[in-house]
Amino acid sequence: MASVYLFPGQGSQKVGMAQTLINEFPVAKQTFEEANDILGENLLELCINGPEDTLRLTQNAQPALLTHSIAALRVLEEKEGFTANYVAGHSLGEYSALVAAGVLSFADAVRLVRIRGNAMIEAVPAGLGAMAALVGVEFDLAQSICEGVEGIVVPANMNGGGQIVISGAKEAVELAMAAAKEQGVKRVVPLPVSGPFHSPLMQPAADRMKEALADIQLNEFKVPVIANVLAEPVSDITVVKDLLVQQVTGAVRWEETMQQLANLEVTEGTEIGSGNVLSGLMRRSQKGITVRLRGEAADFA
Repeated sequence: MASVYLFPGQGSQKVGMAQTLINEFPVAKQTFEEANDILGENLLELCINGPEDTLRLTQNAQPALLTHSIAALRVLEEKEGFTANYVAGHSLGEYSALVAAGVLSFADAVRLVRIRGNAMIEAVPAGLGAMAALVGVEFDLAQSICEGVEGIVVPANMNGGGQIVISGAKEAVELAMAAAKEQGVKRVVPLPVSGPFHSPLMQPAADRMKEALADIQLNEFKVPVIANVLAEPVSDITVVKDLLVQQVTGAVRWEETMQQLANLEVTEGTEIGSGNVLSGLMRRSQKGITVRLRGEAADFA
């Protein structure tokens, strides 16, 4: 029997996030104050009071979600110790996972995800990229649909439970959405995002992250991280920077990550931070892994 800590990615943010956590646990408030000092702005105020459209901006949502996850992790460690055998995070959440594994310092992670958010926004001018969710589709069909239309569009997030997110140039994504409907895909949903994340169009952001990561000091792994682009456990610090660069343009192989956890005889998971997206995906994909939530004060009662 083994256990895993799971860390959510962008889209899990909401106004009011971490409110009860920082009210009840001093270490959670201290974590947000650390992030405020690092960024030179009041991230805590933005998380608690919004406005939502500002919190949703990629360059704000990423440090907000990371900080909430690490605040909740520190509360968990105070109350229960560190009990995971593996850690994993969805896209942005991989940075939280690397902090949990002891590889990245919290301060470096906050700086990196702010750079990452800005770089992702700047990589493609607004309105030129898009993403859409295909629901009730197998990977082979999603890939075939993307390859069958003109322009750049690729499977970007394989989330499990028949949900695959495609990403790319706006016109190509629209063509793929139309093709998916023609092929009988059950639901085709355009996503309200600011860019074509995890697609080749993000190469300028990947280049920027390579520069940003160059001087970052990494520490040895406490526990392995299941890397997004490999869907395999990693415990070698010499590959971490390359994997984080590849992650910007590469697909998030989350369904395979969940299957890998099952293969590793994981039976218990803890989703740490905002929301319950990952526990929902796990419930649909791997019945043998039970996931509890640790993001707000009531979760620690």
